[in-house]
Amino acid sequence: MSATRPVALVTGAYSGLGKFAAHALVKAGFEVVGTSRNTEGLIRREGVTFIDLDVTSDDSVALLVKRVLGQFGRIDVLINNAGMGLSGAAEENSIAQAQRLFDINVFGVIRMTNAVLPHMRAQGSGRIVNISSVFGFMPAPFMAAYSATKHAVEGYSESVDHEVREYGIRVLLVEPGGTRTGFDDNTTPPDNPLEIYARQRDATNQVVAEQVNMGDDPATVAKAIVAAATDTKPQLRYPASPRARRLSTMRRLVPARAFDKQLRKTFKFAV
Repeated sequence: MSATRPVALVTGAYSGLGKFAAHALVKAGFEVVGTSRNTEGLIRREGVTFIDLDVTSDDSVALLVKRVLGQFGRIDVLINNAGMGLSGAAEENSIAQAQRLFDINVFGVIRMTNAVLPHMRAQGSGRIVNISSVFGFMPAPFMAAYSATKHAVEGYSESVDHEVREYGIRVLLVEPGGTRTGFDDNTTPPDNPLEIYARQRDATNQVVAEQVNMGDDPATVAKAIVAAATDTKPQLRYPASPRARRLSTMRRLVPARAFDKQLRKTFKFAV
């Protein structure tokens, strides 16, 4: 079977930002396949076809791509959205926690990318849109491992984009800021909390929670994802809201010492 509309594959589409992105892509004219670790028997919802996926499993990723190609005949856009968070001071996070985080946020992106690239090269076109974060270009105290995964996704995406552009494929980044999607509900606390970090950890967690609860409308981020998937002359990076654009500009233009001072004030550190 071959789809009559372009096909978008969205990981982590069952809830949160992925859900908004999947629905926005349906409205933009795509046939959308959404994934989740457990779709609970759900086959189709609001125009999105759901398939189970574990991005940490090579076999699960290979089976998913095989099923999508078998059912729809093509994959035009991959949205690598599946991810998780990890809070706590770097010293408080176990190596096992950091490895789990990287396996989902970084190696999950790599697995999915490697799985779709042969098909996209064969058809001579494709878009891979990786969901990064403002913490992919700036520090995130008490979220060091999470920030490291997003920095890794940024470097990986920009590098692969150069490798595949001559085959009609682009690898692009969408960079949300604080977004009202309940992201903090998918953030794991540290395995080894230490009393010495408790006060500042709690203060930082409160700042992050406020940024999420009063953050950008996820529909705004979904709009940026659709733009990355459809623009005829795409940008490499799509800061996904006015706040994200301000932070991106500040990171590039504001002197390092001034940026550092403002970040410490924001997170309620001693300046």
